[in-house]
Parts: sequence; structure tokens; C-alpha cells
Amino acid sequence: MPKNSDCLTHLDDAGRAHIVDVSEKAVTAREAAATSCVRMQPATLNAIVGGDTPKGDVLAVARIAGIQAAKKCSELIPLCHPLPLSSVKIDLVPDEDLPGVRIEATCKVMGQTGVEMEALTAASIAALTLYDMCKAMDRGMTIENTQLTHKLGGVSGEWQREHHD
Repeated sequence: MPKNSDCLTHLDDAGRAHIVDVSEKAVTAREAAATSCVRMQPATLNAIVGGDTPKGDVLAVARIAGIQAAKKCSELIPLCHPLPLSSVKIDLVPDEDLPGVRIEATCKVMGQTGVEMEALTAASIAALTLYDMCKAMDRGMTIENTQLTHKLGGVSGEWQREHHD
């Protein structure tokens, strides 16, 4: 059985939490994408698309919140490394079939560790912000299917989720 340090776990040999030492890893280009969906009443979606919500431009604010969340990930997730992100892209796409908004967050970095948590945090916070801005109109909204959809870079190379919503 490999030692904990060989598995890049967040526990040392005594079972104590620590931030993983990545100093020996190569600096490489890394990218990750994550999605989340906010399901809502059709009238709520229409108000968002039409710019007719009490709190203003919901999609613009959720986009900024997602970007900020990616930048703050290491402050929110205790054992994440702070990363010098080179790109954070948040797409919010209204979907009448859901009905709701589909969110995709993509993060990039040149670094020694991946950006999966930054992408997941960005998608999650964008969804929570969208909920917050519309809750007065629709308290029954749900946040669904928050998941990593793609990662690229590092020793493990590329990974793609086969099916995602």
C-alpha cells in the first residue's frame, strides 16, 4: 500500500490534515470546466431574460460572482492551494426546456496543481447568486447537477465526463 504522501491525499501518515506539497510537480497548463443548473418557474426565467427582475441584471451579477468565487477558492476550501488563475470564464445560458439557467465555469492556470475546485466553486457560487437575486420571485428554485465536466493537464492528462446536464 502506498504511503499517504504518494497518493496526494490531504492526510499525513498520522491522519492529520495538511495542504499537499506540490513543490516537486512540474508547472504545466491546466484547465477545468464545471456546470450547474438552476431550475425555476418559466415566469422567473422570462423575467431574467427580459431584464425584469427587482434586483437588476441577474446574469451579469451571477457571472461576476462566479469569477470572484474562483479567485477566492483557496479561502473557502480549507486545503486548496491559492492559484494564479490565468482565465475564468462563466457562461450562463437560459434554457426554456429546463426551465432555468445552465451555468458553465471554465478556469485555466499555469501551475503545479489542477483547477477543478476553482471551476466547481465558480459554478456553485454563480448558481447561488442567481438564486439569491430571484428568491423573492421564486423560492422553489433548485440548484442541480453541479459537477466537473472536463479537466486537462497534469500527470493524469485529460478527463471528460461522458454525459452531463
